[in-house]
Parts: sequence; structure tokens; C-alpha cells
Amino acid sequence: MFKTFLKEYPFHISVVALIIVSFFEHILASSSLGNIAGFLILFGVIIYSALNVAFHAEMLAEKFGEPYGTLILTISAVLVEIVIIAIMMIHENNPTLARDTVYSAVMLDINGLLGFAAIVGGLKYGEQPYNVDSSNSYLSMIMVAFGISMIIPDFLPQESVHKFMIFNVVIFILLYIIFTKIQLLDHKYFFEYKYEKGEENHHHKEEINAIYHSILLILSIVMIGLLSEILSIFMSNTLNTFHLPLALGAVSVAVISASPELITAIRAASENRMQTVVNIAMGASLATVLLTVPAVIVVAEILGLKLELGLTPIQSVMIILTLLVSMINFNDGETNVLEGFIHFILFVVFIYLTMI
Repeated sequence: MFKTFLKEYPFHISVVALIIVSFFEHILASSSLGNIAGFLILFGVIIYSALNVAFHAEMLAEKFGEPYGTLILTISAVLVEIVIIAIMMIHENNPTLARDTVYSAVMLDINGLLGFAAIVGGLKYGEQPYNVDSSNSYLSMIMVAFGISMIIPDFLPQESVHKFMIFNVVIFILLYIIFTKIQLLDHKYFFEYKYEKGEENHHHKEEINAIYHSILLILSIVMIGLLSEILSIFMSNTLNTFHLPLALGAVSVAVISASPELITAIRAASENRMQTVVNIAMGASLATVLLTVPAVIVVAEILGLKLELGLTPIQSVMIILTLLVSMINFNDGETNVLEGFIHFILFVVFIYLTMI
């Protein structure tokens, strides 16, 4: 096991990067070039570490099977997101960071990740089947969660918003517990698809050390959190120096948290396992809302930070468009290139709107 640990290059590189950048932090932060260099180095190392999170989550996924596998992966990614958001909220005191990150993560998961995966799989296989009950279940939950947490606050009196957010914490924890029970026990078959022989990879589950991969998964997430604390400083300085939209910081957080899911989803699509892609993309979107929102509310409440969760008009339109298109595209149990392309176009529009 020790020899295996020595080959955990992403973890070792993240430790070395943390030590070196921490030592030179003040020197790098004192100049524009230093801030850019520090940001790029840490961003690259964090992405590399996030991919290591994906690897260990995949090993656990193969060990325990579906839907446990994608649940482990999505929760791992959301934990990365929560850690980074919490750290950046403390350092930057940006009240809209959490809202923009959750919005960006859903755009990235459903339109970017799922759209691109459907294109990749569609070009190779034409149409890719999955269990339509899973997409219907995810979409109904995502619509309810987004509507409650990020659209209703825009229509409430300002003095009622704070109490409503506290109410959301209780409701969302309850929703996630119930949905997880349904996903893992009562209606587990909703989130499974019986592939034809040869479509699904078979691995030797007994050879996978669950304890080892669980420990490295946790350690990798901890290292990402420590690196993100320094990254937030360089990111904030760079955005302010070049007068860039603060929303780009939220997009960066979403990219980091979604990177483990992206590589797994593309691999699954290329192996004609669209059920895994649907579970990852929509499961991550749901977990992002149901777990990240209450987590940031609690952090803001404890630290006395200002928090704004209500979507802007443009964000509301993009979310509504995404969910409407998803309801139309994911109602027949098959994906194709056209459906993937439509979602990917929405992702391109999202990126463009973020830049202006």
C-alpha cells in the first residue's frame, strides 16, 4: 500500500505546491504578474487534484456499483465546491459568490457536461439509452429546489428573506434525505439501466481497497481546500486589477468542482453508459443546490456574512430555458447529437453572458 501511496502524484504535487506558494505568497501577491502566475499555478494544481478525486471516487463507484458510485462522485465534487465557496466567502465577503457558483455549476453540469457527453456518445453510437425515470426524478427535484431557494427570494419583502433562508436549510436537508433514500432504497431501479452484454465494463471489485481510496479521497479534498484559500487571494487581486466580472470567480469554482465529474462522464459516454452520465450531471446539479445552499447559509449565519441567493433576471431566464429544454429532450429515454448540441449551445451562451 505504501508503494501505491508513493505513486499518488497529484496529492504529493499539491503538498509541494502548498508549501512553495505559501512561502512566496506575499511576494507573488505584490504584483500583477505574480498574482496571475500564482492563480494559474494553483488553478492547475487544484484541477489536477480534483481529477485525483475523480479517480478515487470512480474506484469506490466500481466497488459499490450504481447508483452508489455516482452518488459518491457527486457528493465528493459538491464537498469540493462547498469548501472553496466557504473559504472565498470568508476572504472576499462577496454576497453573490454562492449564488453565482451554484448557478454556474448547474449550467456547467447540465448544459456543458451533459451536452458535450451526449455529442461524444451520439457521434459514436447514434442514440444512447438510459432510464427515463431517473431524468424525470432529477428534473422535478431540481426545479423545486431552484424555485424555492433562488427564485422565490426575489419576490419576498427584504425583511422576510433571512427567515426564509433559515427555513430553506431545514427543507433542503429534509429533501436531500428523502431523495437519497428513494435513490438508494425505495426506487433504486429508477437510476439503473440494464445494459446489453458487452456494453458495460466489468472490474474485479474484490481487488479495490475501499478504505485506501476513501482516505485518499478525503485527503485530496482537504488539500484542495487549503490550496483554494491561497487561490482566493490571487483570484480576487487579478479580477480587481483587470476589472473583470466577479462572476468569473464563481465560474472558476464551478469548473474546479465539476472537473472530476467531467472526465468520468465523457469516459462513460464513450463507453455507451449514458445512465452514468445522467446520474452524474443531474445528480451533481441537484446535490449542488440541496447541499451547497444550506451549507453557505449556515456559514454566512455563523460568520455574520451577507448572502444574496436570488437570481438575476438573466440567470432566471437561462435556468428556465435549461430546465424547459431538459424536460423536452430527456423524456424519451435516449440521447442523441442534436439534443447534446442544443444544451451545449446554451452553455456557450452562458459563458458569453458571464463575460459581458
